[in-house]
Amino acid sequence: MEGVMMRGKKSMATAVRDSDGEIVVESKRITPLSEKSIFYKIPVIRGILNFVTMLTSGIGTLLRSSEVFGEVLEPSKFDKWVSEKLKIDMMKIIIGFSALLGVALAVGLFVFLPQILTELLFKIPALAVSPHVVFSVIEGVIRLIIFVLYVLFCSMVPDVKRVFMYHGAEHKTINCFEHDEELTVENVQKYSTIHKRCGTTFLVLVMIVSIIVLGLASWLTVDVFGWSNNFGVKLAVRIVLLPLIAGISYEILKLLALSDNILVRIIRWPGLQLQRLTTKQPDNEMVEVAIKAFMTVYEMDADDTIPEKSFDIKKPYSEARKAVEEILPADKFDKSDVDWILCEVLSVGRAKLPTVNNVPQSKLNEALKIAQERKTGKPLQYVLGYADFYGYKLKVSGGVLIPRPETELLCEQVIKVASGKRVLDLCTGSGAIAIAVKLKTDAEVFATDISDDALAVAKENAESLKADITFYQGDLFETVGGKFDVIVSNPPYIKTADLADLAVEVKDYEPILALDGGADGLDVYRRIAADAPKFLTSGGTLMLEVGADEADEVKGLLSSSFKDIEVVCDLENVQRIIIAKL
Repeated sequence: MEGVMMRGKKSMATAVRDSDGEIVVESKRITPLSEKSIFYKIPVIRGILNFVTMLTSGIGTLLRSSEVFGEVLEPSKFDKWVSEKLKIDMMKIIIGFSALLGVALAVGLFVFLPQILTELLFKIPALAVSPHVVFSVIEGVIRLIIFVLYVLFCSMVPDVKRVFMYHGAEHKTINCFEHDEELTVENVQKYSTIHKRCGTTFLVLVMIVSIIVLGLASWLTVDVFGWSNNFGVKLAVRIVLLPLIAGISYEILKLLALSDNILVRIIRWPGLQLQRLTTKQPDNEMVEVAIKAFMTVYEMDADDTIPEKSFDIKKPYSEARKAVEEILPADKFDKSDVDWILCEVLSVGRAKLPTVNNVPQSKLNEALKIAQERKTGKPLQYVLGYADFYGYKLKVSGGVLIPRPETELLCEQVIKVASGKRVLDLCTGSGAIAIAVKLKTDAEVFATDISDDALAVAKENAESLKADITFYQGDLFETVGGKFDVIVSNPPYIKTADLADLAVEVKDYEPILALDGGADGLDVYRRIAADAPKFLTSGGTLMLEVGADEADEVKGLLSSSFKDIEVVCDLENVQRIIIAKL
């Protein structure tokens, strides 16, 4: 389906143009015939074995290519149950069943049907007295006619016609290579869609060999051994002899490849003519696919270190999203978690998610892995290893508080007044406020935190974003010197008694040091209110984020030292930011 499979001495590759128009490749190493069992070296037997191998390989390749092109059926509950309980790969069962079905169809069309039609012809008195060998010859001719009509009918089906076009692209590519020309689309298109070693020639040989072998078999079984000549016996003999016919045809095909004399050309001629039906003129995109398949095999045969590849099957976006939602159901997790997980693995913005049509299996696997970790209650930001803050991607881990959207409002207030100023960020955590202020203004920025882990993360974030910030380790103002125009802080403000009631994502994963504000949640605010005036310049500004019900109390703490105190509400109209001027 929309692709080409090439097979070399030590490798094989299938290149397919997927539903998004991209060429994807699956390749694998194969054991050279010379290294296989002794049976692969015995004439005729090796042909039978290769016939079975190529049949199953071809069907497997067809099924895999249909998956890439998006024409794959969802396994039924029974399929899943069998795979899980019996530890059986359903794909192998499907391939095996398809191979048997293919053989059954071939037997029906090219053994059973020709025999029935010949039996009907031999009811004509003039033919009824003919030797049994004549019966086999006429049957063989009918079989060949049925085969040609079958191929002709298939070539009229649009999807099969495209397969024949890819077949033509395959032959053109090989012809170009054998003429020592560079494999470019322009060069490849110059060559014929006919190739002397095509499998179509093998099929014609099978038809011709069957006439000879079955004629001989009829003579031996009826005239020599005196066996019954009824329909059932003849059908059984033909089915039993199919592997032998395939094996002999394989050996003849190998002999034909050794020479190009007039006799060989005559024998090849019917197969080459039939290729005019099984190959069609390809377009340039098909040639690109054929070249990709050929070059993959060529390079892998030449270099044993080149790794195998597997198709990255694409799933419909709705199917992929459903798989993630099954792990993170909407009644337990925020819908946005699924959005952000898919954004992460697909490297797209949230606004573009609705435009995504397919999700590669590898990306879906990543998403499912992230979802499983999120399912434990671990905050998504910790799972991903970063948080977005004020347009910047900041590393976060269990040692730092995850910056909240409310803190962006505090940051925005600082940025409004920070230009050309000295700014100190207390309890910096991941460095979110300090970094945003530095990158958005020309302020001289300083930051401090009591936690070693938090300070390490803040420094790493500043370095990765190229934000020039001076960091201090210490408890609030403990290691800080000099005065500042702006002091900003988002300190711990959760009441100790309320910590147990916090969501699992917060209480079990985020650092208690960054959350616990003491019995009334105001312990750190009292210390900042007492010491900030000593570190602020005249007319300097103190900006604080506060808990949902703490604004009035914090204003009271600041009222004795600060003359101008303003409260700013967040988007939910909660008093969230305190701005106090000295």
